[in-house]
Amino acid sequence: MKVVILNPSFGDNFVRVARWAAKSRGRVQRHPEYLLTAAQILLDAGHDTHFIEAAARNFSAEESVESTVSLKPDLLVMHVTTPSIYSDIEQAKIIKTKAHCKVAFVGQHATAEVENTFEIGRGVVDYILPREYDYALRDLADGIADDKNLGLCWLKDGKVVRNQPRPDIDVNELPFPAWQLIKPEWYPDAGKKFPFLTLITGRGCNNACTFCRDPQLMYGYKLRSRRADLVVAEMEHDLKLHPQIREIMFETDTFAADKQHVIDVCNLIIEKGINKRITWSCNMRVNTDLSLLPLMRKAGCRMLMTGFEFGTDENLRVIRKGGVSVDMARQYSSEAHRLGFTIHGCFMIGAPGETKESARKTIELAKAMPLDTIQITGVSSYPGTSLYKWAKENNYLLGKDWKDWLTECGEQRTLLSYPQFSHKDIDEHIDIGLKEFYLRPKQIWNMLISIRSVGDLLRKVYGFGAFVHYFTQKMLRTFKGQRQEDKPATKFLNRRIRFRPDQDVPVLTPVH
Repeated sequence: MKVVILNPSFGDNFVRVARWAAKSRGRVQRHPEYLLTAAQILLDAGHDTHFIEAAARNFSAEESVESTVSLKPDLLVMHVTTPSIYSDIEQAKIIKTKAHCKVAFVGQHATAEVENTFEIGRGVVDYILPREYDYALRDLADGIADDKNLGLCWLKDGKVVRNQPRPDIDVNELPFPAWQLIKPEWYPDAGKKFPFLTLITGRGCNNACTFCRDPQLMYGYKLRSRRADLVVAEMEHDLKLHPQIREIMFETDTFAADKQHVIDVCNLIIEKGINKRITWSCNMRVNTDLSLLPLMRKAGCRMLMTGFEFGTDENLRVIRKGGVSVDMARQYSSEAHRLGFTIHGCFMIGAPGETKESARKTIELAKAMPLDTIQITGVSSYPGTSLYKWAKENNYLLGKDWKDWLTECGEQRTLLSYPQFSHKDIDEHIDIGLKEFYLRPKQIWNMLISIRSVGDLLRKVYGFGAFVHYFTQKMLRTFKGQRQEDKPATKFLNRRIRFRPDQDVPVLTPVH
């Protein structure tokens, strides 16, 4: 079967496969490692498989659609998101009409909203593959009967049928992602050495943060780590396939949660000499066993992407950031800095019960720790999460329609709003925190003296440009009297697909 996996476009710099589906403030892009793992499974099964990266390459809607139609797929697989769902369905409708193919949706939004996605995609969406879709997709391409395909959601006589779910995948059986189908240069990120690739060392998470979609919707509450030899073999494979890459990012949410796994991976990296060829970075929690850090550093770990989240223990508790505290954050950052790691801090504003005072404490904590870079986002409440359910039940959720999840310029829209701390307060404190952190003379000086190469300089220039672009655009919108952070994305960001009732085939027309 000819299968086309489409990561569809939705305006410039839209990050489709990130934790927040939006244009990031840092103007970064994320690699589609899960989609490409599924693609490799299809290739291994003998299917004619293609991947179209329309999102990261900033394709227009026309390019996204026509690139897919030109391949004449039998099966179209699309990764869909909450804010882009209407556009995703519109693109799928044109492709289906022209190519006469079946359409399958995957991703967190389709998993959380199976019935609603079938409803608004009536006549377009044939299948939804919730949760881990790798093998359900293979079986679909293999021609396994719909009622025999575990995990598949499909329509029978106009009604939604949910097949029995599949057991969790043995992650050691999964192939390496089909990185041959992309170019690493498509994915800019000022925090990483460029170009780079991501690597998933395991699926699932032992924690239950209320806002995090992946454990709740996709991979479960148990960390399933791949064997150390497979992790290191994938690093070697990536270097052989794309010798130009300068870094690998372990994108697993909690890489260091399994102490022995980290020890085994690091020792094998050292044994193979990979630490002399390339650096790597990873996601971390502040309650990581600090005794691991020296070994990680020796094995070539350069940067720690760390979820500090909030500056008060109360906020950490209320979002169920289990086993962490502000004191741990300080100890962790101090030790990591002493050992020479670059530390990127991830912070949020807008936890249930947030106040101006607690938001200030988050900003002050970020400034007080020896961090190299930070990001601050509003706490997002996506469908399918416990935070979304709580906010909706208590009338703290502003979003009434899926398009409300983005501003008109494609950035994350703050949707949580409390009596004591409104959505405008959340946005204001995000911007205050970013400015206060990055515009300090000490921080500017530290970033300048950290430049060791042309690559470092270019990454700093890119990051500075993203920072300036974000705030410049916001000032321009304010000057024009258009508070677009309070407005939903009511139109497709480049060109929207419009359907003319007098024509059988939908067409693309500019939005003026």
